[in-house]
Amino acid sequence: MSIRKRLTQEESRSLALDAARALLIEAGPAAVTLKAVAHRIGRTHANLLHHFGSAAGLQKALAEHLAATICATIAETVLAARKGLVSPRAVVDLTFDAFDREGGGALASWMLLSGNEDALDPIVAAIGGLVEDVHEPGTGSMREVTQSLVLMALGDALLGGPLSQSLDLPRTAARDEAERMLIEAALRAGIRTPNCAVTPG
Repeated sequence: MSIRKRLTQEESRSLALDAARALLIEAGPAAVTLKAVAHRIGRTHANLLHHFGSAAGLQKALAEHLAATICATIAETVLAARKGLVSPRAVVDLTFDAFDREGGGALASWMLLSGNEDALDPIVAAIGGLVEDVHEPGTGSMREVTQSLVLMALGDALLGGPLSQSLDLPRTAARDEAERMLIEAALRAGIRTPNCAVTPG
């Protein structure tokens, strides 16, 4: 007979966010509800209300969780790229995947349409922190490059498929353009980059 472990508040919250992220990736942002998350982790609706206050609170916490974890990964990859260990394409793929495959773009747009106007605050704050973490004196347009990269990734997640098809472009066209942008920025900053793409495992 199994005995359900009594979790701390932090453990319970983390478990709920992991479940919410899995639901987001599997079924889209509309599936991220208090009831669905509670069912997945074997907790009660009231338990999740205690942690997040409302469905909107859960969604905002999920956006913050996604932004923090994704930006931390991107930052590690950017620093590795600066040392010549990975290519600019690795940075591009991580950023685009964060908004596409990981559901960040769909979550942000759905929250805005639902009237949660501060939905993007955690994502914007995390990206701002990312830029400050990886920015070095003399790298010039790092902030502008980061802004362009994120906007390209978000737009590609929302419209990239049908748009590239209608323009008769390969599905990777936006990623290819973003890669060229990062390579040019690296050259201007005097940062050497590998010739071949390396995708983190």
